[in-house]
This record gives sequence, structure tokens and C-alpha cells, in this order.
Amino acid sequence: MEIWRSAVRATHDFLDESDFERIEAGLISGYLPAVSILVADTDGGPVGFAGVAEGRLEMLFVSDSARGKGVGTALLDEAVARHGVTEADVNEQNAGALGFYLSRGFVQAGRSELDGDGRPYPLLHLEIPA
Repeated sequence: MEIWRSAVRATHDFLDESDFERIEAGLISGYLPAVSILVADTDGGPVGFAGVAEGRLEMLFVSDSARGKGVGTALLDEAVARHGVTEADVNEQNAGALGFYLSRGFVQAGRSELDGDGRPYPLLHLEIPA
């Protein structure tokens, strides 16, 4: 939870506080059980995690203190190489995350006006070209 909070507070300034609280409340009971979790650990402690399911990267969060140090790249590389990830969604308002995925070979394949929970946070659908 600490990694998620740190990452989202640093990168999701577009989220309404009520949506942040709603997502946080469902993270452990709903979102995390639906994915296989990969954890990045440095100096004996976790600094990031990714969630994958059926070839999709469902989440990738890196603690704010570890951003820009290769943690996200390592998690993404592991997800692609060992878990067959070829797709991901990113919030349209999260320009940093979009740039991250595009710089690692993903391309935009579509767009949805609402996020997966029906909230007004447009999603860009990304994929790794065949």
C-alpha cells in the first residue's frame, strides 16, 4: 500500500481525492487478487510492483523515491519476457507513464473515454506491435 500511495500521489494528480480513496479501499480486496504480482526489491526492501493477467500489464507502480532508477523498466521487462505481456492501459492524463511505455516499444492501439471502473479518466490502450 505504501508503494501504491507514493506512486499515485506523485503521478496521478488528476485523480479526485474521493476516487483515490475508493481505489485505495479496493486495492487489496479487489484489484490485487485479480493479478499475478511482480515485486522489485532493492537494498532489502520493496520499491515497486507490477500486476499482470492474461498477457496484460494491469498495473505498475514505483515508489516516488525510486522513480527514474530503472525499477519500472525492470518490472516491465520481467512482465514482457516471463509473463507474455503485450498490452497495457495508461491514463491519458498521465503523460509520464505514457512516455515511459512509448519509449519501451508500446504503441497506442485505442482509447476509451472512461476508465475500467466507469470513471471519467480516459484510458489509452497500448500494445507491443507483433
